[in-house]
Amino acid sequence: MANISRWDPFRIEPLDDAFDNFFRGFMVKPFSLDLDKQAPQIKVDVKEDDKSYTVHADIPGVKKEDIHVTIDGNRVSLSAEVRNEKEEKKGETVLRSERYYGKVSRAFTLDQEIDEGNARAKYADGVLELTLPKKATTEAKRLAVE
Repeated sequence: MANISRWDPFRIEPLDDAFDNFFRGFMVKPFSLDLDKQAPQIKVDVKEDDKSYTVHADIPGVKKEDIHVTIDGNRVSLSAEVRNEKEEKKGETVLRSERYYGKVSRAFTLDQEIDEGNARAKYADGVLELTLPKKATTEAKRLAVE
């Protein structure tokens, strides 16, 4: 038995499908700015002088034992275990509970290699401060051809 389908003489299928696909998904979800539910990010400021780099990284609400800094040549990697808990109670009924557990990380490459032995890290008031001295550059040695 044949299937019965409805035919619309004013419908131009390729154009109508393209139009429908273009606007699919627009304005479907309501827009919200609930910043508490977003995963935290590490924001970084990097300054340079003749002898070293200074890095300030915002990592609020993290214990200093949970922060890891890795230096490999001129590449710096920061990572931290984040445990964020907020809970509002009224009596025994929990009115609101927000939790985030996870790991955040950030890596970047500097122009010059870092002297790992003299690098320092200090964490206070949610800001990680790194002092990364530059390695002394050695000039290339020219070999005489015999």
